[in-house]
Amino acid sequence: MEPFEPVWQALYEHGASAKKEEGARRFWAGLSEEEQARASTTIIRRIKEGKFVQYDPIRAIKEALQQRGTEKGQLSFAEYYAKYGTTEERDGWKMANPTGQKVIYVKPA
Repeated sequence: MEPFEPVWQALYEHGASAKKEEGARRFWAGLSEEEQARASTTIIRRIKEGKFVQYDPIRAIKEALQQRGTEKGQLSFAEYYAKYGTTEERDGWKMANPTGQKVIYVKPA
């Protein structure tokens, strides 16, 4: 499990409200280790580079997870559901199951 504290510290110093910490911590705990690692890396890197990161920590985490998938034209089932709130295909995204084990969504370039 990826530690929440470094991400929270970066977000808090960036302007997140202390009132949002507990909710963000609960949201973080519900992510997979891979999602936590990806969100942590993305958020901390973007803040250090002076790029825009949401002040709402949950929204910042969700956007960090979506950006990478969107850039590569692939989203996990969880990322797609977090973005659209549904499993129905939207905005050119198509459901795929290339390994026969995990559903993903792909968007042709």
